[in-house]
Amino acid sequence: NPTFSSGLTAMEKKLAEYKCNTNEAIQLKLVRFPEDLEDDNTTFNPEYSHQVFGDDEVAFGYKGLKILLYYIAGNLSTFFRIEYSSKVNEKFDCVEADDVESKIREIIPPGFCTNADDFVSLLEKEVNFKPFGMLLHTYSIHNEEAGEDITYQIYKADMTCPGFREYHERLQTFLMWFIETASFIDVDDERWNYFLVFEKYNKDGATLFATIGYMTVYNYYVYPDKTRPRVSQMLILPPFQGEGHGAQLLETVHRYYMSSPTVLDITAEDPSENYVKLRDFVLVKLCQDLLCFSPVKLMQGFSQEMVTEAQQKLKINKQHTRRVYEILRLRATNMGDTEQSRSYQLDVKRRLIGPYKKKQRELAKMRRCLRPEEMTNQLNQIDLNMQREQLEESFQQLVSDYRRVLERLAQA
Repeated sequence: NPTFSSGLTAMEKKLAEYKCNTNEAIQLKLVRFPEDLEDDNTTFNPEYSHQVFGDDEVAFGYKGLKILLYYIAGNLSTFFRIEYSSKVNEKFDCVEADDVESKIREIIPPGFCTNADDFVSLLEKEVNFKPFGMLLHTYSIHNEEAGEDITYQIYKADMTCPGFREYHERLQTFLMWFIETASFIDVDDERWNYFLVFEKYNKDGATLFATIGYMTVYNYYVYPDKTRPRVSQMLILPPFQGEGHGAQLLETVHRYYMSSPTVLDITAEDPSENYVKLRDFVLVKLCQDLLCFSPVKLMQGFSQEMVTEAQQKLKINKQHTRRVYEILRLRATNMGDTEQSRSYQLDVKRRLIGPYKKKQRELAKMRRCLRPEEMTNQLNQIDLNMQREQLEESFQQLVSDYRRVLERLAQA
């Protein structure tokens, strides 16, 4: 029946108009002044909304859907409202619109405002908001736009700080929009540490604090009397990304644990590409002055001395120390010199090929049981050629990542 399949039906076309991309519909703000509410420049959108709205990141049933989620800059008191120009109607359209409100309510804690006037009056109380916990580090960054230095502070907090539990519930909602595989943590487990970044700003002659970002770290127990802190989540809120806060936060956290004799080393859970680049920069910055990383020693290859010194002095684990070594060795290597360059390539590729070789051995074992001899040899040959290409590609990618770390280091 050709007429049936040609084109969308009028009904389908109409319903298609009622689909909205939720990453665009959700409008986030961190509000300092009443006029921020009307200012489009203070709005930002999620990178992800699939955890709340499904893999298509679509809400059905509305035209011109806006999901407003505004937060007061410091204590993150929340304003939530849904706006749209029209909505499908069960009576006429025989379909039901998605219940957007209940989906959002599932992730934001109760007690939010639904009225803009109530929200603005809460803004006046913001002057009483102070950071939670213990001050670890203060730094300042020159802001071109404002034409002045802005001061930031990093605090370590825990659930015993009055009001922190409720504040953290509001803060963690941002994870859903900016970390692809985010999940909320069990705050009743006392082994969590929380590190928070705040900006100091002025309003009517008073000093106020705005939330910039945070990190959660879980303290794993290591027999018999040590812990191994593992970075779980880290988020610098989008309006403040690219200003160097992530590096300040990670370095501060490392320095905090460095002073503790019971900490073995620091790891990370399922790190993103961006986090790895950030960590490379911070760890290389911390390590570059250690004696074991002097140019002479770098040229002699990766050593147990490096592993021991980085772990004991800076709480860096073996795997990360190896990357630090490769980055610092690249800096000490004259890549224009054939001999030096070849030596560096071999050294890095030997590490990269480790997992391949293990896989080869496993495959070879399997094939011996499964296939005639000559076929195995042919397959191995194909494998090796593919491997060489992949290996070269991995190496080039790594070196370009390393160079970026070194450029950032040169500017620091």
